[in-house]
Amino acid sequence: MFRRDLSVGRDPENVRKTASFDDPLKKKKDGSFKFQSGARVYACMTSDFFLDEADGWRDDVWQMIKLRKDLSFYIITKRILRFSECIPDDWGDGYDNVTVACTVENQRQCDIRMPVFRELPIKRKHVTSEPLLGPIDFSSHLDFISHVTVGGESGSEARPCCYDWVLDIRSQCVRAGVPFFFKQTGAVFIKDGKTYNIARKDQLTQARRANIDL
Repeated sequence: MFRRDLSVGRDPENVRKTASFDDPLKKKKDGSFKFQSGARVYACMTSDFFLDEADGWRDDVWQMIKLRKDLSFYIITKRILRFSECIPDDWGDGYDNVTVACTVENQRQCDIRMPVFRELPIKRKHVTSEPLLGPIDFSSHLDFISHVTVGGESGSEARPCCYDWVLDIRSQCVRAGVPFFFKQTGAVFIKDGKTYNIARKDQLTQARRANIDL
């Protein structure tokens, strides 16, 4: 995400509101919302929704989410340990239109984040292992997860992703009856003992060609 910001001349260390901050509430000339009912809104895609630097703005976002109950808000975070201190007073057992995806890139983070994630009051819980940086045993955690996404790391300094890790997580999802999505190979992809350097434009296509989504 830092790389994406740098590519368009943004300072990735500068946490700020962008021009699209209140897009869910913007309307057309005829008074209808620009975001049509049923749309999925990815919150804070080039940062993290639970950054402490954004604490002063988060309540405004929760208000937007409450006002647009007809939209599906998708929040991906590696800061799931901050979740409980960042939710609104009326959160209860979760908002119906919010899905939270916890990022888990290796076994260490699985062991740290997943037990916490299990206990949190969230209606729909997803896992995103992207970038996938090592083998992960999810076997004792998938009973409360409704979707798993995996993918390798892109960029000039990408760390390797091994296809065996991907297939192993897929097998775990098969046994648990959990949907699985192989999003992208990443730039450095290991398969059958061989290392492949894959161009950014081909990483999603190559993952689709594997035809292993559930």
